[in-house]
Amino acid sequence: MPKKIWVFMLTFVFLLSLMLPNAPTAQAKGKSKGNQEKIAKKWVKKKLKSMSVEEKVGQLFIIHAYGKTPTDPDYTETNLNSKRGGANYKEIIEKFHIGGVIYFNWNDNIGTPINPKQVQALSNGLQKIALKQKSKIPLFISTDQEGGIVARVTEPATVLPGNMALGATKSVTYAKKSAEIIGTELKSLGINMDFAPDLDVNVNPENPVIGVRSYSENPNLVGTLGTAQIEGLQKQNVIATGKHFPGHGDTNVDSHYGLPIVNHDLKTLYEVDLNPFRTAIKSGVDAIMTAHIVVPALDSSGLPATLSKPIMTGVLRNQLKYDGLIITDSLDMSGANVLPADQVPVAAFEAGADILLNPPDVELAYKSILKAVKTKKISKKRLDQSVTRILLAKYKRGIIKQPLTKEKMLKKIGTPENLKMADEITEKSITLIKNDHHTLPLKRNQKVLITGPTTANSERLGTLLTDKGLDAIAYGTNTSPTAAEIQTAVDKAKNTEVVVVATYNANTNTAQQTMVKTLKQTGKPVVIASMRNPYDIMSFPEVDANILTYGNRDISTRALAKALVGEISPSGKLPVTIPGLYSFGTGLHY
Repeated sequence: MPKKIWVFMLTFVFLLSLMLPNAPTAQAKGKSKGNQEKIAKKWVKKKLKSMSVEEKVGQLFIIHAYGKTPTDPDYTETNLNSKRGGANYKEIIEKFHIGGVIYFNWNDNIGTPINPKQVQALSNGLQKIALKQKSKIPLFISTDQEGGIVARVTEPATVLPGNMALGATKSVTYAKKSAEIIGTELKSLGINMDFAPDLDVNVNPENPVIGVRSYSENPNLVGTLGTAQIEGLQKQNVIATGKHFPGHGDTNVDSHYGLPIVNHDLKTLYEVDLNPFRTAIKSGVDAIMTAHIVVPALDSSGLPATLSKPIMTGVLRNQLKYDGLIITDSLDMSGANVLPADQVPVAAFEAGADILLNPPDVELAYKSILKAVKTKKISKKRLDQSVTRILLAKYKRGIIKQPLTKEKMLKKIGTPENLKMADEITEKSITLIKNDHHTLPLKRNQKVLITGPTTANSERLGTLLTDKGLDAIAYGTNTSPTAAEIQTAVDKAKNTEVVVVATYNANTNTAQQTMVKTLKQTGKPVVIASMRNPYDIMSFPEVDANILTYGNRDISTRALAKALVGEISPSGKLPVTIPGLYSFGTGLHY
């Protein structure tokens, strides 16, 4: 090319660059963020001055009530009898100036399947009631949407396979993408706070409450995937909540029904349990939820972490330098109720909590905090610290400026793109850890018995395999199969060539163990499909094959069916160790 043309082109590009607007520099972005923080703090300071003590105390509470609407007349008696503080949400908001609500399925806030218009209308209705109050502060509207076994929002929204399935993919991209989907769809429903991700490191095969809610037994993997999900949720302006601090991964008691004790030494606590929380704090997580667990190495008082100042203030605030929101786990759980009912909220607040979640008696909890402030047991300075954090979070995530959600946003729920991505993630998570004699994939002309608890989707799996051309017989049992059910399964197995048993936490269920061992004695090849925790094979290592799904949602059952017949090759890697049998990272392919 002639030199003159080169000179002309360079000159043209230079002049064009002068005409185009400059991209913001990192310094400019920093200044913009700094200005936003100044504006937020100025607004909070002004708002605090205008609020009464009663209004400030109300902001500390996130509560639940029954009903599909803010004034649902069908649940008046239920709400009053269950000490919700009023006949309906409207009455509770007006009476106690509450800071937020939490949605569940069992209280009829969210149906199964979900009715998106109803949930959005409930959210908008509650926000309008809050905005009519003197303080005009919108609500946190929260739920537990971890994915997998803990998901309040289900079909027709996007159902995702859960944390341990993500751990089996070891994919940061999938973790972030799944959280973006969750965040987008929650936001469409007017839900602005998610009690996720679970940052517990599951190192105990007998953990009854965490298990597949954890990504892994590896704290670094938990921290990496957890951080990706925090980023995905907060990118959608949904508050992410890392839980359950200081770590619920090594318990054999469910804190809903008892008080677990974690006897880790300080070295283990800091290297394992606290590790993902440190990572989350560095990533800028909006909120951290407490655990109702006793940790003697951090506090010898015998109090659960939720009520422990050495843990909540000493470790989380002072050592880990966390200044975001601290939220208690639900105060109606047995693990929190180790003090008289009126003392629990005060003790949690004094320990360092900002938000008191789901007290069993709303009026009692509210009055106990109000009394503690008025008698100066809780200083007004301490109260203002928590209310400041609450208001800043609401401002930062756009809840103050845009509390309402437009109906057109419902189009973002369960989109073909989201559903396709959920299927892809789930299929990549399916993990094969044993396959003797090439038992899998199943052959199209084989006669197959599909059995096991209906909880493990045994009958649904049978239907899917029949649809795929197998000569399949399905027989579902109770979660703990009776002797008669086991005998029926054995009788049916005699006329088949291979047996697939869908199990559900069989390593802690002796009846399921008996069923598998009895079926193995028939001489038929036995395939175990572990439909929740991956540790089932510990109780019957002699089975011919073991394939893992990490959850019993239909999306996982569909992916399993594909893997069993060889439509997909299992590609997941075991995110935990199965003691004495399989190491972390094990994963076979066809």
